[in-house]
Amino acid sequence: MKVYFVGAGPGDPELITLKGKAVIERCPVIIHAGSLVNPAILSWARPGAAMHDSAVMTLDEVIAVISKAHDEGHDVARVHSGDPAIYGAIAEQMQRLDQLGIEYEVIPGVSSFVASAAALRKELTAPGVTQTIILTRMSGRTPAPAREDLEHLAKIGATLVIFLSVDKLRDAIVKLSPAYGYDTPVRVVYRASWPDQKIVEGTLADIADKVEASGITKTALILVGRALAGGAETSKLYDRTFSHGFRKAKP
Repeated sequence: MKVYFVGAGPGDPELITLKGKAVIERCPVIIHAGSLVNPAILSWARPGAAMHDSAVMTLDEVIAVISKAHDEGHDVARVHSGDPAIYGAIAEQMQRLDQLGIEYEVIPGVSSFVASAAALRKELTAPGVTQTIILTRMSGRTPAPAREDLEHLAKIGATLVIFLSVDKLRDAIVKLSPAYGYDTPVRVVYRASWPDQKIVEGTLADIADKVEASGITKTALILVGRALAGGAETSKLYDRTFSHGFRKAKP
């Protein structure tokens, strides 16, 4: 018996790994992350599979379902949205499974931040602009360490991807503007890759008004940084004068 933590991707059912799909298709027990996982993905489950919505469950209840499956010799697909390593709350589950001696495996998934970049048709790292991406969130019921406050992160000048914080957008702007400047591009992507995906484009000066007008209050990412503007330097990778292990420089 094994528990599989499956990254279901950002929403589009085609953005799941073949391995993740195969696990969902064969596991007799599935615990899924409520409305965050596309129902089309859950439709792949085998007939008669026991389905459990973790949105209405406590950690103890999730572990109880897994323990019962373990006693019965049934594999479990623990299906998370996006990639389970990013705000997936899998550490606490794995810790409990370690204590119980239950084997598990993590199957990565496509994160909403890369799905958002794809929707924007943007490269988040840009030569001469930034080679760093910071994934973060603002303090809420889960506090962020003081050293990770947006004011500190903004000083790096990297492409900043803020999860779970669109309801705090105006507070974010206050913290980010001194370092980035009000003319810095901002994109807010709602439900990246879903049929109702929505993109709001602006700068730190006007994005809050635009997002409020759009009605977006949750399930959206905030992306901030100069790389979003485009027009960066050309990469060296395909430069004719640049050599590497597979290609010699050309005169």
